[in-house]
Formats: sequence, C-alpha cells, structure tokens
Amino acid sequence: MSTELTLTPAAQKHIQQLIIEETNQPKLRVYVTGGGCSGLQYGFNFVTELAEDDTLVQISLPEENPNVQVVIDPLSYPYLLGAEVDYQSGLYGAKFVVKNPNAKSTCGCGSSFTPEE
Repeated sequence: MSTELTLTPAAQKHIQQLIIEETNQPKLRVYVTGGGCSGLQYGFNFVTELAEDDTLVQISLPEENPNVQVVIDPLSYPYLLGAEVDYQSGLYGAKFVVKNPNAKSTCGCGSSFTPEE
C-alpha cells in the first residue's frame, strides 16, 4: 500500500484554480473527524499556516502550474495513508471525494467511512 496521499488530475486542477484566486498561496488541509453516517467523515479546508505536528505532502505539477501542498494532522494521517482525493461534479453539486484503502465501508454519499480495525 502506498504511504502517500495522492490527488487525481481533476482534484489538482480544481485546487490550482482555487490557489490562483488566492494571493496567500493556501494549502489544502485534508482531515478526518468523528461523525457522518459511517462513523468518521472527511473534511477539507484551505489554510495558510501549519501546526507544529502537521505533515506537509508536496504534489509536483507541470512547471506552468503552482505546486499543490496538502496538509494532514497527525490524528488523520493513519486514516489517509494510500488514499486518493478526487474532485467530482454532477447533478448534486461538486465536491472532493476520497478513495480510501483504509475504509472498511463507506456511506452512499462518500463523505464518511468506517475504518478497518
């Protein structure tokens, strides 16, 4: 299993667009928190500063585009090892979606999961 968090091209493109709109070059924080219909749920937000114990994942992109930096806190990190973040849009809106090899099950909307024991 991969030890990195990866981004699909669609997620990279969307994050790049959001970063370009900001002047302070934010980083995407991906985290796991309690809740959701399956026990744990994913969260996403942009931050400009890191906590001392955060892990910074650098995603290299083509030269004409900025690098995307993803931040993961230490409690979320084990749940996100090997996960892939995608960005999908459809009839019900647009959102980041996580494909997580550490999930035993996920809810129908894909925003929460039950971790492997």
